[in-house]
Amino acid sequence: MKLSGQYILTAPPAKVWALLTDPVRLAKLLPGCERLDPDGPDRFKVAVKLGIAAISGNYSGSVEFGEKKPPKSMRMKFSGKGVPGFVGGTCHIELAEKSGQTELRYTGEAQVGGMIAAVGQRMIEGAARKIVDQFFAAAADQLKKE
Repeated sequence: MKLSGQYILTAPPAKVWALLTDPVRLAKLLPGCERLDPDGPDRFKVAVKLGIAAISGNYSGSVEFGEKKPPKSMRMKFSGKGVPGFVGGTCHIELAEKSGQTELRYTGEAQVGGMIAAVGQRMIEGAARKIVDQFFAAAADQLKKE
């Protein structure tokens, strides 16, 4: 499954970068995140609770930042496993200054398996987009508070 999109965040790229790379603040943005613990340089153990259609469950896995070019771009690698199945993939994030704000563009690819894959590609894509939208809405709210 491939996803891409863009968001305008009302803060300069350096401030957006700081938010996206701070594990304490990042954990508050991730829907269903119960834990985000350091596990080496730019690597974190993560525990989340998510549901898609009638299938919900707990997942544990990792998130890793790579190819960091502050405050312009980075690649995120993620993986998780749980009773409902597994998910893994990568996401490339680019930040660009636009009139004092940040245009964030992302492209990513994810693979899912297990029971969660049985709900169908269209439903999984819809759920993934909803999670991404929730994440960036939370980021926008957090930036407004600062």
